[in-house]
Amino acid sequence: MNHLKRWLVALFAVFAAVVTLNMQTVHADDSLAKIQQKGTIVMGTSPDYAPYEFLVNKHGKNQVVGMDVEVARKIAKDLGVKLVIKQMNFSSLLVALQSGKVDMVLAAMSPTNARRKSIDFSNTYYKSGQDIIINKTDAKIYKDHKSFANKKVGVQNGSLQETLAKSQMKSSTTLGLTKVTDLILALKTHKVAGVVAEGAVAQAYTSNDDSLVEIPGHFNLSSDTMGTAIGFAKGSDSLVAAANKSLAEIKQKKLIPQYLKTAGSYMKMNTEDTSMLHYWTYFLKGVEYTLLISAIGAFFGVLLGTIFALLRLSKHRLPHLIGVAYIEFVRGTPLMIQVMFVYFGIGIFIDIPALVAGLIAVSLNSAAYVAEIIRSGIDSIPVGQTEAARSLGLSERQTMTSVVLPQAIKNIWPALGNEFISLIKESSIVSIIGVTDLIYQLTVVQTATYKGVQPILVAMVLYFVLTFGLSKLLSHFERKMNHAA
Repeated sequence: MNHLKRWLVALFAVFAAVVTLNMQTVHADDSLAKIQQKGTIVMGTSPDYAPYEFLVNKHGKNQVVGMDVEVARKIAKDLGVKLVIKQMNFSSLLVALQSGKVDMVLAAMSPTNARRKSIDFSNTYYKSGQDIIINKTDAKIYKDHKSFANKKVGVQNGSLQETLAKSQMKSSTTLGLTKVTDLILALKTHKVAGVVAEGAVAQAYTSNDDSLVEIPGHFNLSSDTMGTAIGFAKGSDSLVAAANKSLAEIKQKKLIPQYLKTAGSYMKMNTEDTSMLHYWTYFLKGVEYTLLISAIGAFFGVLLGTIFALLRLSKHRLPHLIGVAYIEFVRGTPLMIQVMFVYFGIGIFIDIPALVAGLIAVSLNSAAYVAEIIRSGIDSIPVGQTEAARSLGLSERQTMTSVVLPQAIKNIWPALGNEFISLIKESSIVSIIGVTDLIYQLTVVQTATYKGVQPILVAMVLYFVLTFGLSKLLSHFERKMNHAA
């Protein structure tokens, strides 16, 4: 086993070295030529940050809109290419840029010195202050960032606001969350005293929610934190230059106020009807993707799980080691890491769509757990069954497929059922790479309606209906198997 561990560590080290070399190899700058050749430019963003980027239901379809989207469209038009938008968590955007999943990032991102070490930036195209959102009932208590001594404040993970809070609000504690919508919910439920947000974003939330107000942050801002810019992969000089040319025209023609006005009209559209019934198509789409991922994950989980269970039970050393290594490694790493590795890590070499990456990760993860369930089922069959089958002239393969496995499946059916039910809930992790499952749609509705609790309740009920329905269906099949026996 120690030899196996050393082999796995060495293999991982080789892969990491190859990935690092691939990301650091210097090529002649052909970034602009590649964009023009493929005819598309891919924008990465986290659409939960109105008025910069957010989602609306336009002509029956979910669309990302906002000021940043208008800027991206201008750049795409000037380059003569089509704009493609990829949605994901804010904390995943830099990784997506470095791994080639996106060509540029527009997400109200400040060109800080720390970020410049990893990516290139365009010129800044918009400047706004940093404010703090608080509950209206606390307006007399808090005046600026110095008022939050010994209080907890909310920040978005990986954001400039997180850096400012940790460096200039040292007497406060910070709560970092992925989504701004979750931060607002934490504020309204008094989990935090305030949420540090960019000025335009703070205004967007407070103007659409009478229970919230914004106060000036009065942070000490350096030149690299006083603006919003576009992120590009390191060494994309020609593409950055082309983007700067478009940004110069935007500045010359004073288009930013027009873009903000357009974003404001979309925000008003979202607040016309904020009932959950109005967003039923969002939840329906989320359920469809959740069921799709769960069904495919369960199918390949059983298929691959059976193979790895047999490998682990093999009397030959190499197949046995392969089975053990796979099962232990997959069960010993979080599903979130596996999803990100398949999408971003393997994505360095192969362009895998987010949905496909999610399906692969969920299937491979499920296979490891199903393999152990099947192995335990096979071990539960008395040895005498195998001996009797072999004495009747059945081969080892025939004995396994005709005698052992059918009995094992009957014994492990409840455990397999629990795995399938868990898969429906665990598959929600794919939302971190932009797969539009139920959890992702929950966030979309929160962003669109500026409501935190109601979408959660709807999603909770839908998950219960799915899991309860599947539980009853599996129980029905279990009774039929017991009756047949």
